[in-house]
Amino acid sequence: MKKLAYLIIALIFVYSCATTQTDNKMTETISATDSIAAKAGDTVRIANDSLEYEIIIIDPGFSTFLASIARPESYYSQSYLENKNQFLVIDYNQRVQQPFRYDSSLYEQQINYNPKIDYGYEVNYKLYNYFVFFSRKYNQRFSVPTRI
Repeated sequence: MKKLAYLIIALIFVYSCATTQTDNKMTETISATDSIAAKAGDTVRIANDSLEYEIIIIDPGFSTFLASIARPESYYSQSYLENKNQFLVIDYNQRVQQPFRYDSSLYEQQINYNPKIDYGYEVNYKLYNYFVFFSRKYNQRFSVPTRI
């Protein structure tokens, strides 16, 4: 369980470091389509002591995205989110394994998500919305559509 948490923390940290590069096209896409306010130190923490995991998402703008753009927590069912996350993680992990085809600064490490484990609604909600945020911010398209 803790491996999942550490992997996601490392993954998000790498993404936040990759955003420091000045890419005018990416910045224009973000500001034009999402108006996401990127703040330094913007973190979202998800923890469950009974399952022994902690996920910290460090990506400027994600908490603002959750508060202003993402659908409310009660909008999706947990089974819907688990199903979407399962396919999104598979697609994401396939991109990690193809560094010459996909930007290796975005897809550095695999996500260890086990669909047989009940991570709870909050984790699945925030993970799904991170994929939505990630796809919008970095202009990435996954095989499973992320809507908002």
